[in-house]
Amino acid sequence: MINELFVLSLLIFFGVILAWGFRILPREGWQMLATLPVRPLGNGQWQGVNLTWYGLLTANAYLVGLSMLIVLLGAAQVPLTGVLLVAICLLLICVPASRLLARMIEGKAHTFTVGGAVFIGILAAPWIVKLVNLFSGYQMPVLTTLAAISIAYAFGEGLGRLACISFGCCYGKPVSQCRPAMQRLFSRWHFIFHGETRKICYAGDLEGEPVVPVQALTATLYLLIGLLGVELFLNGYVATAFAGVVLVTQLWRFFSEFLRADFRGHNKLSAYQIMGLLAIPYALICAYSFSSILTIHPMLVQGLQNLWQPATLMFLQIVWLILFIYTGRSTVTGANLSFHIHRDRI
Repeated sequence: MINELFVLSLLIFFGVILAWGFRILPREGWQMLATLPVRPLGNGQWQGVNLTWYGLLTANAYLVGLSMLIVLLGAAQVPLTGVLLVAICLLLICVPASRLLARMIEGKAHTFTVGGAVFIGILAAPWIVKLVNLFSGYQMPVLTTLAAISIAYAFGEGLGRLACISFGCCYGKPVSQCRPAMQRLFSRWHFIFHGETRKICYAGDLEGEPVVPVQALTATLYLLIGLLGVELFLNGYVATAFAGVVLVTQLWRFFSEFLRADFRGHNKLSAYQIMGLLAIPYALICAYSFSSILTIHPMLVQGLQNLWQPATLMFLQIVWLILFIYTGRSTVTGANLSFHIHRDRI
């Protein structure tokens, strides 16, 4: 019963967050979180640096994903130190890869690609686990760890799509350019973005235009498949959880790109679609190669106890802060600030 209550609580929590995000974040004023003065320009003017909701929401999404990884592997009685080592290694690989691959594929130095980072993470994850086992002396079950990582990823990217709504990236096609059936579907359920500093406005020239809410579709699907993965994992079906989550998320990554209007390359199929398709057989091979009988039934209470440890909380706070600074400092927008005195209040 506790497993079902846990999944139900997550469902309600995610439902509230998504309902807020889908309604509020497309509005003007939800891109910049704060602006800090960094250099005086004279005459009371300062050059500013923008901190974005994109960075805050991205850091929050990583936090939820890492927390879920710690809970699930703790429930499977994987040592906390081993879990943190795997998490650190994945972050050190995937976070830089999100910017590096975007530069290589799209030719843009000031953007991120979740799709590319995920592909690298899927490729590296089983070997990271084996390396951690080799050098630490732990015996972390590879497939169990992969299943937990895939679920954590589904939650992380699902919530991370709220960041895309805030910035106006990963945007969908105009509803007017869709087929009649899709026009009828999205005539009532769509996004309309405002704000000239948003990507959909300055890169796609779609300010005020109803567009397919592809970010919302992705967020909803990924969180739902993540919740199903949690239920399967906690009941011992780790192979099914891993294969199912990877299959659904990567197939959707392939098909959802046909609903998008942002630049994805000049070819008919984008590099990210190809990566998504290649990740599926690789994951299935891993599920077969590392399959084993799970002799320990996951205990959710133990996983939650691992989350509420001083070392865990400190680790999560440090990761959150680093990610917020890395992704939240806008390099594509700027600001000028002025300061003055209210003479009537002296």
